[in-house]
Amino acid sequence: MYANRRTMPDAPQTLGDFIRSARVAADLSLRELARRIAKTPSYLSDIENDRRVPSEDVLAKIADAIGVPFEDLVVRAGRVGEAVQRLVRRSPEAVRLFRTAPDLNEDDLKKLRKQAERMAQKKQENEE
Repeated sequence: MYANRRTMPDAPQTLGDFIRSARVAADLSLRELARRIAKTPSYLSDIENDRRVPSEDVLAKIADAIGVPFEDLVVRAGRVGEAVQRLVRRSPEAVRLFRTAPDLNEDDLKKLRKQAERMAQKKQENEE
């Protein structure tokens, strides 16, 4: 199951298939998940059948309810997230980073993320 919030190893490719598989693995009915995220079952059915791409707020609620990382849903929805969009719009250096390092593997990206987190923490400490 998703108790440790890792992704499914053989996850289907579409957002809807992934959500449906994770919902079933979490032993939730469509109606129960819809109730938990305060949406109608027909709306959730549209998402699971790839007829609708929900907002980031809805994706966050779904991720929490089915126990999967929010980032997995955002990527499967074809979005990069509002925070990333703001960063790219205001910083040419962010664009250079993504364009010059498109072939980084998952481990490289994790190391880069950890380094960025350390830098952000240090910056926050300096501001206090």
